[in-house]
Order: sequence, then structure tokens, then C-alpha cells
Amino acid sequence: MSSHSALTVGFDLDMTLIDSRPGIKAAYEALSARTGTYIDSDLAITRLGPPLEQELVHWFPDERVEEMGELYRELYPEYAVAPTPAMKGAREAIETVRRAGGRAIVVTAKHEPNAKLHLSHLGIEADAVIGWLWAEAKAEALREYGAEVYVGDHTGDVRGARTAGALSVAVATGPCAADELRAAGADVVLDDLTAFPAWLSGYIDDRTAN
Repeated sequence: MSSHSALTVGFDLDMTLIDSRPGIKAAYEALSARTGTYIDSDLAITRLGPPLEQELVHWFPDERVEEMGELYRELYPEYAVAPTPAMKGAREAIETVRRAGGRAIVVTAKHEPNAKLHLSHLGIEADAVIGWLWAEAKAEALREYGAEVYVGDHTGDVRGARTAGALSVAVATGPCAADELRAAGADVVLDDLTAFPAWLSGYIDDRTAN
């Protein structure tokens, strides 16, 4: 990629840009109350990243998973958006990309309308938000938008970046530890997004020099 083309950086949402645990816990509790089905919401929020259906299968019979997913997504705006804070450094990370003349896009496995609700609630402005994509499938959006870097917290995000031929920047703020992210093939592992602006400025300097 030539150094003259605009830089596009993709970001995952849950546990990368937002700490979605309190909101998702509240949404699971609402779903449990509504259906009378026990859900261990404390356990569920330790496994964030994969699509919702992969979690619901632990609590509902297969034939009800699709219907329960729809109900969860319906309850979600009311219960999950307000309690969910931005991750430390999230706003600055996106602003850093945009100040550098780049585009910041969000590529998430989350239901797209709910992903957009989180960002607008937190006042985080992305250039595009693409939902419903997990792991390798994230590469579809990353390629479409020409993302050169993808930032995420899960080994699935690392696989998505690598599939797209993008640089994988991993933050150890989600369910996957730093060594697990490295083992999955992350090119860069940061403790959290507060380290991202400094990393990006070095990356841009190298990119311009080459």
C-alpha cells in the first residue's frame, strides 16, 4: 500500500472500544427474567467476542436460540446501552486516527443498530460501523474499506485481521491474555488503548518513510 493513500484503521467494539460487560449482564438478566430461564450472566460476560448465539446455546435448546437472540437484541437498547462505559483510551484512539487524516471504522460481531447506539451514546464518532461479522468474516469489511490495521481484544479479531492481510494490533482488555493473542499471531500487543496513540504515531512515521 502506498504511503500516500489514506490510512484506514478498523476497531472491534466489545471489550476493545467499550466495556460492554455491565450492559450485557443487564441484558442477559432481563432475558432471564422475561423467559424464566436461568442464565449465569457473570459467566456469560467472561466469554465476550463471539456471536450472541454461541452463548445462548448454553442456556436454551437449539430450536429456541434464534428466537431468544431476537428477544435479546430487542431488550438490549433499553438495558445495555446506558450502563456501558467507553474503554480507557477509546475516544483518544479514534481521534488519533482521524487527526492523522485517517478513517476509523468499527467492525463488530454485534447487531449493527445496537453497536451504533453504543457509539452515539458515548459520543464516539466512527467513519463507518459494520456489524454481524465475527473472526475471519471480519475480513470482508476490512478489505472492503481498505483497512490496513485492525485493533481487537480477541483471538478471533487477530484471525480477522490476518485473513484481511491487515496488521493485527491486539489489546489485552478482553477475555484473551497477551500471550494468547501473541500465539494467535497478533503483530502488536498493547496493554490497553491508552498505548495506541504513541504506537500509531510510530507506525505512521515508518509508513511515510517507506
